[in-house]
Amino acid sequence: MSVLIFVENWDGKFKKLSFELISYGARLAEMLNTTAVALSVGNVDNGELEKLGKYGASQIISAHNDSLNVFDSQAFAKIIANLAKQENATVVVLSNNNTGKAVAPRLSVLLKAGLGAGVSKLPLSIDPFVIYKKVYSGNAFSNLVIKTEIKVLTLAQNSYELNETSNQAVITKVAVDWNADAVKTKVIEVQKLSGKILLTDADVVVSGGRGMKSADNWAPIVELAELLGAATACSRPVSDEGWRPHEEHTGQTGKIIAPNLYFAIGISGATQHLAGVSSSKFIVAINTDKDAPIFSAAQYGIVGDASKILPKLVEAVKELKGK
Repeated sequence: MSVLIFVENWDGKFKKLSFELISYGARLAEMLNTTAVALSVGNVDNGELEKLGKYGASQIISAHNDSLNVFDSQAFAKIIANLAKQENATVVVLSNNNTGKAVAPRLSVLLKAGLGAGVSKLPLSIDPFVIYKKVYSGNAFSNLVIKTEIKVLTLAQNSYELNETSNQAVITKVAVDWNADAVKTKVIEVQKLSGKILLTDADVVVSGGRGMKSADNWAPIVELAELLGAATACSRPVSDEGWRPHEEHTGQTGKIIAPNLYFAIGISGATQHLAGVSSSKFIVAINTDKDAPIFSAAQYGIVGDASKILPKLVEAVKELKGK
C-alpha cells in the first residue's frame, strides 16, 4: 500500500504547489499507516527531485521519456495509473489546477476509483473515508464519502501548510516505454511572460474592478502590486472593457486563484467573481458601497473611495518598507 502523489514540474523545476502536495500526501500516508511516494513525469535533475524528500516523500519515482516533455492528459493519466498499480497505491493525490483537473477524471476511470475534487483538508475519517470540500463557490462545505478501494484526490491550491522534514527519500529513475505518436497534444508555439509574477503563482494579488472607473486610474494598483511583490488582477467587466488584459481576469469564467492575500479594490463581489477568489486566505476589500457582497467574504474592509484610499495605502507601504 502507498499514497502516490503526482507533482508537476515547470521546465524541470518544482514550485510551492508541489511541496504543498507532498506535505499533504505524507500526512495522509501517516493516517493510513503507509508510505508517501512522489511521482514526477519529465526530465528533472536529482537535486530538484531531492527537494521532494524534504517534505515527507519516502520514495521519489522519476518517469522520463522525451515524448513526455509536452503535457498530454491522456498519456499522463495512463502513466500515473500504471505506476499507481505497480506501487499498490490506495490513494492518488494531484493538484486541483488545470493539469489535475484534466488528468484526475481519466485516472478515476482507469483505476475505477472514486474522485474527490478540490479537497481542502485531510480526510475527516479513514474508515469510512470521508473528505471535506468547499461547495457553492466557497459559501458552504460538504462531507463526501468515497467507498471505492482506490481514491483519487485533487488538493485545492494554498489549502495545506508546508511541512518541511529531515526525511531523505530514495530516488528511482524509470524509463517509460511510450510511443511519441500516442501523444496527441502538439505544441506549435510557446510564448512566455517575463518580468511579471504569474497570477496563479502569486502569494499576494492586487485586483481592481469597475469601481476604478477608468483604465487611466490603474497606476496606483500597479504601484501597490510592485511594492508588495504582488501580481495584478481584475474582474470580468474590467477585462471586457479592455481596461486590463484578459489574462488578469479572475472569477468563475477566468482564473481560479488562492493567494495568501487578495486586495479587492472597487470590486462589488458578485458570485461569479468570488468563485475564483474565495479560497484566498485573507481578502482586503475597498469599496464605496458598505453593503457590497465583497465585504461578507473579506476579513478586512474599508468603506470609501479607492481613488483617495489607494494613494494613502501606497504611501503607508512605502513608509513601512523605508522607500
